[in-house]
Amino acid sequence: MNSPTDRDRYITFIEDIVASILKGKIASKELIYRRLVDEVKPGTGEIFERCLMEKIASFESVVQSESDELKQAKATRQLRAVKMLQQAWEQWQKNHQAENQCSVAVRQILDAKADERLGVLLQILDPNQSYVFKHPQIRQLAQSLQQEAEGLTDESEAFELRQYASGLLFGITSVNELEPHLISWVYELPNSALGFGEVSATNGPWNRWAKQVSNPLAKELFTKQAQNQSAALVAQADHTIDWKAWVGLMVLMRDLQTGLVTWFDKQAYSAKAGQNLSGVTFMVFAMVWCELSRGFQTASPQGEKERLSQACFQMSLQILRAFAQRDNFPLYGGVFASFSGESFRETIHYLDQPLKYVENVQEKARILTVLGYSQQWMGNFKQALSFHQEALELARQTEDRGCEVANLNHLSRLNLRQKDYSQAITFAQRALILSRQIGDRFGEAHCLVSLGFCEVLIARQERAVTFEELESSINYLEQGLKLSEKFQDLLNQALSAIGLGIAYVTVEKPTQAVPFLEQGLSVVGQAGDRDLQALGCAYLGEAYYQLKREDLAVYYASLGMYLLEQRGNIQWRQAAALVTILQGKLGAENFQKFLSQYRSQFIAQIGIDGYDYLPSLIERYRQET
Repeated sequence: MNSPTDRDRYITFIEDIVASILKGKIASKELIYRRLVDEVKPGTGEIFERCLMEKIASFESVVQSESDELKQAKATRQLRAVKMLQQAWEQWQKNHQAENQCSVAVRQILDAKADERLGVLLQILDPNQSYVFKHPQIRQLAQSLQQEAEGLTDESEAFELRQYASGLLFGITSVNELEPHLISWVYELPNSALGFGEVSATNGPWNRWAKQVSNPLAKELFTKQAQNQSAALVAQADHTIDWKAWVGLMVLMRDLQTGLVTWFDKQAYSAKAGQNLSGVTFMVFAMVWCELSRGFQTASPQGEKERLSQACFQMSLQILRAFAQRDNFPLYGGVFASFSGESFRETIHYLDQPLKYVENVQEKARILTVLGYSQQWMGNFKQALSFHQEALELARQTEDRGCEVANLNHLSRLNLRQKDYSQAITFAQRALILSRQIGDRFGEAHCLVSLGFCEVLIARQERAVTFEELESSINYLEQGLKLSEKFQDLLNQALSAIGLGIAYVTVEKPTQAVPFLEQGLSVVGQAGDRDLQALGCAYLGEAYYQLKREDLAVYYASLGMYLLEQRGNIQWRQAAALVTILQGKLGAENFQKFLSQYRSQFIAQIGIDGYDYLPSLIERYRQET
């Protein structure tokens, strides 16, 4: 007689469980779960699930179609019973998957060469993997590694495995220590954008975490970060490698980063100055691991420290990859601040090396994009140009059209800043065509504003310009402004509004120019672009001059002159020319009267030293002309 198939056996088992539940012989999910553990054979889970789904569908059909109330009531009870079995099955699947993943992970570690096992462990813990090890699975992994270590004949290998196991548990303990303090520091920083920017050693996260964590290595690292010192100093310190401490730190840092990103993603904050707080978090942690990797390289590129250098480097790559894969990756944003208060300690320099090893060129293109934008923001235009050009080529290779549009736009803005308006227009036109082809409205907004702004500045170089000649440029800027307001893109709003203001000043329509320039200056204050602020002030001075409001013309033209000169922008001379015209028209006494009238506003914007410097700057312009 043939033995029953797995299908026949599981059908019988399901019917038996349902009958037992209805008779009251089984009353708890725990008991059902234990029966499942005993009954389901490895490798036959899919067969059992198909049988279970068939039974559920059968009972549901009877409940929906049966007109006999008694039969329908019986089917309803059967359906409830089989649903209890389904819940137990889902729990079995979850637990079985964890056990299976843990078993596979242990085997991968043991099969690896001794000097490669740490790298394999970090790959297993990589949050980018399809199966993410959370604390219960990490504990299970630690227990399995401890058990396997007992069976190893090589005592040094056994010791290291035990250290890894202890480190995993140590890391979880550290996470639990810091969990209540993960974001508490944010609320202790008044007048700060969620704690980023100029953060002192006493009130940033690193200092808070250093006080709470028991892992001496983590405490040392966090203290160095709070003092804005490179993490490389920790790696270069002359102490014995403590594998437990390092593995614990890796688990802790992974969870700190994940926790911060998750929290920031849930906040209803507005991006200011292009900052993406989740992005800042990714880059902060990537930078720390890069610094540690460099530190180990310079300390002693041999043996254990070489392995740790590679492991830290691996951690940095994992973070960059996770960052690049996000749906809300900031293709039009940069990274300008760190937890430590000062701008990143040569962030770009540190991240150059891991980028060379990023295999997925789409990820690399996106990371280069955000780094290029950051360099552009910091005024490193040559480096920014190099990053964006490389990112553009990589984006085309992978047909990442959104990234391609972004880099065309960034290249357009770079050329705009360097006053190569024809090249800026060329990039913006190419970006506009592509953005419309793929339906990238955000990218289209940037193209429109770049086109309109460049055309307006080109027109400013002409002696006489009519409104009709600038009508298409104004139309571009108006469309760009509407889209930018829709997307709450502050910098693009500021650029488009100030561009419209300059356009109306150019065609001598100051009544229309002033509201746009004031709007642009209001927004640019939030966006933090000092160059654009300076330009807006200079043109607002010219608009008020056209309106014959000499007092406001003196204030804004002088402010624009100073800000432009401080930024090294040659256009300060244009503003200075208007200031000298006003001085000549009003007379020295009345001119000084207006400067004094706005003294408090000047000091609020440029300080007392800036205010006192204005006469010298005016005199400098007179001597140079």
